[in-house]
Amino acid sequence: MTPATPARPGAPAGLRRRLLAVLYRHPRAQLLLLLTPPIGWFGVVYLGSLAILLVAAFWYLDPATSAVVREFSLKNFERLIGEPVYRTVALRTVTIAVLVTLADIVIAFPIAYYMARVAAPRLRSILFMLVLLPLWSSYLVRVYAWRVILAPGGLIDWTVQQLGLPGFSPGISDFSMWLVFSYIWLPYMILPIYTGLERIPNSYFEASADLGARGATTFRRVVLPIVLPALVAGSIFTFSLTLGDYITPTLVSNSQFIGNVIYESQGVSNNVPFAAAFATVPVLIMAVYLLIARRLGAFEAL
Repeated sequence: MTPATPARPGAPAGLRRRLLAVLYRHPRAQLLLLLTPPIGWFGVVYLGSLAILLVAAFWYLDPATSAVVREFSLKNFERLIGEPVYRTVALRTVTIAVLVTLADIVIAFPIAYYMARVAAPRLRSILFMLVLLPLWSSYLVRVYAWRVILAPGGLIDWTVQQLGLPGFSPGISDFSMWLVFSYIWLPYMILPIYTGLERIPNSYFEASADLGARGATTFRRVVLPIVLPALVAGSIFTFSLTLGDYITPTLVSNSQFIGNVIYESQGVSNNVPFAAAFATVPVLIMAVYLLIARRLGAFEAL
């Protein structure tokens, strides 16, 4: 009987070299091998959780036992559509999200323009640091700080009284929530707009001036069309973050918003199916919003 030929010591190294040679000749295979782990993790964690959310939205809570019945039902969606209070909550949430987005655009545009087109490099770095500095602190600390500032006898109320004007203290109100949201999400609007403005060549402004266009005309016909995708990109952050937040409305407002209803349905009432059904509302709103943003080229500015 002929003894088996022992494996050559260099066989694993040779196999590795052949595999690397195949990958070198096929760049797409390299890309696929590189992206498979993160895409797989994304599919399991993110898309899997969304799938579970959609499935749970069609379950319902047994009123007698308070147990979740895992059977297909449209009771939760009938409740959302049939009861005016939930339509009011959804409309209020979307309205605040739109107002916050508009306020951040108005505030962020001149800041981003000065950073991108006017400020010297050293001053630009300082402004960048000032824009990003609030993001280094705790979200709750910033919200509680604004709650103190807006309270009766707080900084705003004291400052107004020192000027000889009637006291002004928004306190716990929807106005306070709009103001706090506008402050918290402002950096997410400044940075995309800055990126869009920085990409505009100086020759565009020179050509506009040579053609006799004034500042307003240059802004309307040159700057705004180019920066529009960046504006929409920033609005994705401000709109979506406002739409799903529940901490700020809890701390600085007495009104109900989508996030509050979902939290209370899941954490207080233990009505997970209804919370899942209501959670599909902001998901659908953002899906439509993202489709519009994609048509406007917003993803190129991210």
